[in-house]
Amino acid sequence: MQSHPPAMFIADSLGLDFINSIATPVDTPVDWIADGGGLLRWLAQAKLVPSGVLDELAARAQPGELDDVAGQARDLREWFRGFVRKHRGTPLAPRALRELEPLNRLLASDQAFSRIVPHRHDDHDGFALERTRRWRSAETLLLPIGEAMARVVCEESFSDIKACEGPACTLMFADHTRARARRWCSMAICGNRAKQAAHRSRIKDRGA
Repeated sequence: MQSHPPAMFIADSLGLDFINSIATPVDTPVDWIADGGGLLRWLAQAKLVPSGVLDELAARAQPGELDDVAGQARDLREWFRGFVRKHRGTPLAPRALRELEPLNRLLASDQAFSRIVPHRHDDHDGFALERTRRWRSAETLLLPIGEAMARVVCEESFSDIKACEGPACTLMFADHTRARARRWCSMAICGNRAKQAAHRSRIKDRGA
């Protein structure tokens, strides 16, 4: 099995991090959801699905079932990438709702419900209302991804969604900085590469 570095969560939005689940962090493209095992690992790292649910669905999945769901997730990712690329940089117009029908169909398949549970904090007595869902099959793993994408649509200003300025970078992010001046997916990756390139250019200019 091919090993990958931990998934990248740099977008300040899980729905955009899902788009970024295929990237080229160094030189070689990495797809963190290339197969069913990759999908389970990405969902675990994103904390979108409880670990117990992931273990249970993996144990009862039919051969190839999780790989099929990972394929659906990749299709969903590329559809959403196209939507975000088309609309980023400007406020999302009401007419865009027609384009969101695939996402609304996914959300409509959910069997979510609320239940009363004990408070999770030891120092707090009483109960809390918890939102959960019936994890009927491996395909239900797409539902929390759908919710994360829906939050991008409903909670993010598309004016603040940007693509990294790195020449070969494909990552996108929500710019939540005060001045909306963020340029890079990460200063440690593309930001550092840009600094090094600028430094080499200055040396070359002095040499000329």
